[in-house]
Amino acid sequence: MQLQAIAFDADDTLWHNETIFSMTQQKFFDMLAAYCDREEVERRLYETEVRNLKIFGYGVKGFTLAMIETAIEVTNGRIPARDIQRLIDFGREMLAAPVELLPGVERVIATLANRFPLLVITKGDLFDQETKIARSGLAGYFQHIEVVSEKTPEAYRAILQEHGIAPQHFLMVGNSLRSDIVPVLEIGGYAVHIPYHITWQHEQAERPTSPRYAELEDIRELPRWLDQQGARFIDQPTHNEERSNV
Repeated sequence: MQLQAIAFDADDTLWHNETIFSMTQQKFFDMLAAYCDREEVERRLYETEVRNLKIFGYGVKGFTLAMIETAIEVTNGRIPARDIQRLIDFGREMLAAPVELLPGVERVIATLANRFPLLVITKGDLFDQETKIARSGLAGYFQHIEVVSEKTPEAYRAILQEHGIAPQHFLMVGNSLRSDIVPVLEIGGYAVHIPYHITWQHEQAERPTSPRYAELEDIRELPRWLDQQGARFIDQPTHNEERSNV
């Protein structure tokens, strides 16, 4: 395996994130328990989040707006202003939550940064993601940090083209099959899936069968897996490979 770069997703790959959403959702469900049963609220919240993605995008701010909109709808506008304020406060608390790295992340990133150029490719609110990366203490290990609105094959192709990376010499590591794995395999790259214990249903997908795909239980397994694949850094693709990607 010859690699020009390795990229990592951020949320739930480098640090905990979905647990914060899960805890906030529970407070939201408790708030609305007097108006509607949990399953209905959960369904309506998810539908609202997905419906609003093209308008508000991913992240805490869009999620907070989805909670407010859902609360107004399921209560037929009866929810008190003080509870709307509580929902805003929930969002504020989420944005201010400490960045808690997953076990072994810093050591793995530090080790791999000595062997390969590293990138972060994540999606969500630009300010929130840049802030979390800065607070994580990991920013210095990455040569490039990319925050995109959606992780599509076209988005990955554009990033790789910008940095002169051939897809067949690129590895993406992440927790989301839908966002981190499937699009990268589609453009001919390598992808390593490291599942997080909670996955938002919008990010779920069928496991690929590609030989360029692998699944690891823990990010601490990644350096050894790379050694087993004979992974080594190459500065640039060969002339023929460059022509094949035009």
